[in-house]
Amino acid sequence: MTATATTTATATERPRKGRSGARPLHLPGGISLRVERRALAVGVLLTVVALALAVVLIGTGDFRIAPWDVVQTLLGNGTPANDFIVNDLRLPRVLVALLVGAALGMSGGVFQSVSRNPLGSPDMLGFGYGSAVGALVVIVLFKGGATEVAVGALAGGLLAGVVVYLLAYKQGIQGYRLVLVGIGASAILIAVIQYLITKAQMIEATRAMVWLTGSLAGRDWAQVWPLLAVCAVLFPLVLGQGRALRMMEMGDDAAYAVGVRVERTRMLLMLAAIVLTTAASAAAGPISFVALAAPQLARRLTRSPGGNLLTGALMGSVLLMASDLASQRAFGSDQLPVGVVTGLVGGVYLLWLLATERKAGRI
Repeated sequence: MTATATTTATATERPRKGRSGARPLHLPGGISLRVERRALAVGVLLTVVALALAVVLIGTGDFRIAPWDVVQTLLGNGTPANDFIVNDLRLPRVLVALLVGAALGMSGGVFQSVSRNPLGSPDMLGFGYGSAVGALVVIVLFKGGATEVAVGALAGGLLAGVVVYLLAYKQGIQGYRLVLVGIGASAILIAVIQYLITKAQMIEATRAMVWLTGSLAGRDWAQVWPLLAVCAVLFPLVLGQGRALRMMEMGDDAAYAVGVRVERTRMLLMLAAIVLTTAASAAAGPISFVALAAPQLARRLTRSPGGNLLTGALMGSVLLMASDLASQRAFGSDQLPVGVVTGLVGGVYLLWLLATERKAGRI
């Protein structure tokens, strides 16, 4: 009887694996991951596109450098002039774009999965505005430098995240309640931002507006290393909770039934996502709509349920670097801050998303 049952189960499992394209990947330490071939292919493709965009971006500027010369310089075989331009001037900006995009893409995937709502992203929940308030307090009231502004942005985003979570919590977190509380918090924080700007002197107001736009201009290694450290710590932590996050998307009761500690996991993931969002804002300002669009575009490409955390992070990097390339090349001699480009593209995407959700009867 046991042998028959085992044989039948095996026979019924094999076609299902074949149709889904999923294969188990066994890692040292008894860790097993479920890998889908389409998702793996999309991840590899996005990685290649991100690397290609990075090379093109490094070669873009007043002094153009051919892609092959960029690669040679990165490998240590460039001329002294190219070495200075590539490694000292342009590589830090590209790395900040890559890391900020990845951080926003992953945090957006976490929030959309936790809230089970496509609008549940840091853009809608007010965390970016919290970072903006923290940065503006330092700029306007304390006349702080770049390091102090980054610390203020990080503190403001974390405080906004904690307040939104506490206000939205009522025997657990419900998706639409979280989004509505976030929208309300965003409105209040926008009013605070406007108030701070009216109280600023001309120099501080100009500096604040530049920061609020979101820009990669002038980024150097001082922004790369803290952001890299945050991503190196939090990316593995979030990815390690991927299975629990997928279970939570089926509902808290179903997640409890398979042994997921729902509230502990939700708080851990939201805290990690808030830190990723605020660290990205501290490095480049409030870049809008990348966290909203990247996870959903990744999900449509992979056709996989769940947060698509890793592919969402890769898509975020691709979106931000492509937007930065467009900001430098698409408007002639006028170079726009990258936040303007992401805002234009993201606004169109948001309208399309709202129309699609309404047509499907979900809003």
